[in-house]
Amino acid sequence: MVVDDSALMRKLISEILMKDPELEVVSTAMDGLFALKKIPQSKPDVITLDLDMPRMDGLTALRYIVNDFKIPVVLVSSLTTNGGNLTLEGLALGAVDFVTKPKDSISVHIHEVARELITKVKLASRTTVKKPPAPEAIKPVQQIYRPGKSSLRGPTKKIVAIGTSTGGPNAISYFLPRLPEDMTAAILIVQHMPEGFTEMFANRLDQVCRIRVKEAKEGDQLVSGTAFIAPGNRHLKVAKVGSTGVAVLSASPPVNGHRPSVDVLFDSVSREYGSDAIGLLMTGMGEDGAHGLGSIKAMGGYTMAQDEASCVVFGMPRAALDRGHVHEVVSLDAVPGRLTTLLTETSPYADGPAQAHSISGTI
Repeated sequence: MVVDDSALMRKLISEILMKDPELEVVSTAMDGLFALKKIPQSKPDVITLDLDMPRMDGLTALRYIVNDFKIPVVLVSSLTTNGGNLTLEGLALGAVDFVTKPKDSISVHIHEVARELITKVKLASRTTVKKPPAPEAIKPVQQIYRPGKSSLRGPTKKIVAIGTSTGGPNAISYFLPRLPEDMTAAILIVQHMPEGFTEMFANRLDQVCRIRVKEAKEGDQLVSGTAFIAPGNRHLKVAKVGSTGVAVLSASPPVNGHRPSVDVLFDSVSREYGSDAIGLLMTGMGEDGAHGLGSIKAMGGYTMAQDEASCVVFGMPRAALDRGHVHEVVSLDAVPGRLTTLLTETSPYADGPAQAHSISGTI
């Protein structure tokens, strides 16, 4: 089902999707209210959803679609500040993924996103909709958040490197606010996300996390208690200047089809931090990060993968597991506690189990 208030967009998106022989557009709707009325009759496997619509907007419709119908949703978003914030809120409400409309001449350039749209709709069709955590789950974190928190704790000795893609915004938004304020490591995150969205994503996280969260900038000093989000359209690497780690951004070609690439970050972290690195590969499609996680393990670092049950898409973690690069499989619930434990252990953890074992937990 294609839901958009623009008749032209409904026509263009439908034409794009119908060019793939595996896809059929069963119905269209001009707003959320019409969509909800049509769902029982048309029974779509996936819904593409515009967010800015009259009568019933996309976010309101999304709540009903996720909670009542459990149908995967791919958001169709604008690249404006308001569009970006709405998209992030939609992902938090349970949308599987999103595509962005071109900045100008939508009617002409919408075909530029055709391949991405088709890929994400087909992926969404194989996804089980998971209801996001209730808002009250992070209320204690919001209550203790103190404006003006400082990250000036000095250079970090250990690094936590995290890579994720589809389903990642929800996963990161779930576990990052649960990390303690006195984290003894810097956290580096590659989330496959377009330019412009990463800064908004980092700012939203910073408002609800105990630790500081920011979009990484060239030359940022890597300090404990701070999470750095790789900016869209730039690779994130690390470099040591004496004993101090700094962020390095690169516009070199995409790796595994992505810029930023998880492999680029993981390879860099393995070289610079060795056994002081922890690598975590989370929900996402494809194999980005599998090779890099192996590099971290080979250099004496500790490696983890999110378990299949809590992933929206198990592709990236599975690729690392199949190659034998994972010390430990961990549920999303258990990530905060497990990271905290690993960072406070004084004994080396490089000689992990020969085969990955699972850790689960609840917050």
